[in-house]
Amino acid sequence: MVESSTLDILKAAILLERRGKAFYQMVADKAQGEAVKEFFQMMADEEEEHIQQLSEQFRAYQQTNKFAPKNYREEAKDEHEAASKVLTEKLKTEITAASFEAAAIAAAVQMEKRAIDLYSERAKTAEDLQEKALYQWLSTWEVGHLESLNKLDQELTEAVWGDNNFWPM
Repeated sequence: MVESSTLDILKAAILLERRGKAFYQMVADKAQGEAVKEFFQMMADEEEEHIQQLSEQFRAYQQTNKFAPKNYREEAKDEHEAASKVLTEKLKTEITAASFEAAAIAAAVQMEKRAIDLYSERAKTAEDLQEKALYQWLSTWEVGHLESLNKLDQELTEAVWGDNNFWPM
């Protein structure tokens, strides 16, 4: 039963990441501005990295009933710095609050929240230390995505409020 549950969670996580990658790739492909394309391509590329990590662990667990040893802390150290560098003024000016890309950001926020919920819950309940490390690493990474998306969404909202004189006088 534990094995099935562990494999089922890994499969669900891989599917979640594949959907995220497909979504971000679609937005990158349709985006008009170069900075917008780069932002969503970066998100798609990061989801691909998650797919690779999860797939490796799926294969390892299938073969040995154990997660493969990996130092996720080393891989996680520059995540937040990379995300903040991408949130440039150019990106913000290329996205208008009522655009396709802005709608994509709102949808992406929900996807990232689902991923955080799945990963943080599994990190709490996992008994295998490598499994716990994997889900903590993924949760931290997805929190970084969510923070970037929320910041961008907030700035777009404030721009619309300013453009439409929604601020109190």
